[in-house]
Amino acid sequence: MSRLLTAVAAAAIGLTLAGAPAAAQDDDSVSSPDGEKINQLIVYGDDPCPASSQGEITVCARKPEAERYRIPKPLRGIDSPKSEAWSNKVEAYETVGAFGTLSCSPVGAGGSLGCTQKLIDQAYAEKKNGSDVKFSELIAAERAKRLSTIDTKAAVEQKEVEREEKAYFDAQKKQEAEQAAAEDESGKATADTPVQEPETAPK
Repeated sequence: MSRLLTAVAAAAIGLTLAGAPAAAQDDDSVSSPDGEKINQLIVYGDDPCPASSQGEITVCARKPEAERYRIPKPLRGIDSPKSEAWSNKVEAYETVGAFGTLSCSPVGAGGSLGCTQKLIDQAYAEKKNGSDVKFSELIAAERAKRLSTIDTKAAVEQKEVEREEKAYFDAQKKQEAEQAAAEDESGKATADTPVQEPETAPK
């Protein structure tokens, strides 16, 4: 197991150093189920955090400048015995004599089964108890911050729409009144014009 963890750590370090240049930020863009883009960035020192845009949430985890080129903290000493939690050691002692189906041991019928589930449980336990940055909490905080301003923005936009509608209807009423007044003036002028009788020819 220790060799497997060492190999995983070495592969992760190699990918980190080969795939990421000496940049100020590590970008990890994902999309939420509703199509909203989420940028997860790690910034170091005094590097600025990009602002969120419309339809996009950007969260930054700030780390000290000394951590910029170091091996990620969760991978330091991952194969060291002292890095293993006591609860895992006690659980291992409790299952020393386990064998048979789903025991993940070379003893008994079906003893090879259960290793996948054991690895999955271990991965979830490490993720839950890890000391690394928890982007889910940062994303939830940023989303709550954005939602807190929606009502205010909606109220401002509603007032602006109502003001424009009122101005439009007022202009329309004014135009109709002017048109009606022009029609009245035209009808009055027609009524006041004297009718000329046709001239009769002399006999």
